[in-house]
This record gives sequence, structure tokens and C-alpha cells, in this order.
Amino acid sequence: MNIRRLEDIPQTRANPDWFVGTVWHAALTAPPEPARLRMSRVRFEAGARTNWHTHPLGQTLWVVSGVGRVQIEGGPVREIRAGDVVEFPPHIRHWHGAAPDAEMEHIAAQEFEDGRAVDWAEPVADRDYLAAPEG
Repeated sequence: MNIRRLEDIPQTRANPDWFVGTVWHAALTAPPEPARLRMSRVRFEAGARTNWHTHPLGQTLWVVSGVGRVQIEGGPVREIRAGDVVEFPPHIRHWHGAAPDAEMEHIAAQEFEDGRAVDWAEPVADRDYLAAPEG
């Protein structure tokens, strides 16, 4: 068994090649193979978001604080709040991030397949991000 205290888990600035705005990342789990599940705590400052991306085995987000936005390609922008759980199927292009005027923090869980858990694409255009959310 291993117990790590929240204050002992380092947070680093997320790679700006994959995010718009300021995003902080903390790796919560990184078990050795053959385990495939990885979990991260991700905090988006207001207006920050991921680029478009997919996951070979899907992704689950648990929103722990704030207000955010999510969208799958071709679908409406949706609002998410603390307590919400969002599930993205494998290989579905999507993005997620904070609302324009609020921070959002989530726990992200995804599995690795053949050494990768995500395939990054281009940034989300402002016109898409700023579209009025549904729900």
C-alpha cells in the first residue's frame, strides 16, 4: 500500500502545445505494467481548455470543483459542474476545460494502449469554445 498526501503530489504546468491558457497537472497514479490506468488531477484557470484530442480506450472525467465546458466533435458545447462525471468513448474527438469566467478542476482517468493514452490535435477555435453551452 502507498499513501500520498495531496500536498506532496507535485503540480506542474501542463504542456502548452496541448492546451490553451493556464492548466496545472498532477499525476495521481502511475502504476507499473501490466496496469494500464492512469489518473490525473487537472486544474484549468478561467478560459483554459485542452486541444481537440482522442483516447484509444476512452476517458472519464470527474469534476471536483468549478464550472467547465466539454464538447465532442459535431455536438453542442455542454456545461459541466462539480460532481458531474463525463465519459468519452474511445477514438471520439473532444475537448474540455474551464468556463470563460470560472476555474474548473477534474480528475481524469484513462488507460494506456500500446504506450499511449491520448492523441493530441489542433487547438479549439475561440468561436467553438465561446458557443453558448447547452445543459
